Amino acid sequence: MAISRVSLGVVAMLALVFAIALPSVQAQSLAPGPASVSDGTTIDQGIAYVLMLVALVLTYLIHTLDAPLNF
Repeated sequence: MAISRVSLGVVAMLALVFAIALPSVQAQSLAPGPASVSDGTTIDQGIAYVLMLVALVLTYLIHTLDAPLNF
């Protein structure tokens, strides 16, 4: 008894669909994470980083303009 290519393809497609779909049927939903609590330290740290970057740029510009051009 010979199996046709069409029926073999149908069986392969059904097996693929079941292999993908069935594990998700048994999946459990994850518990929600704790609510993020911001006490302002993240904002303070961001402001500090911006101020340090401004100080670094100003220092670079001041030292570059202060350097003599002739060697």
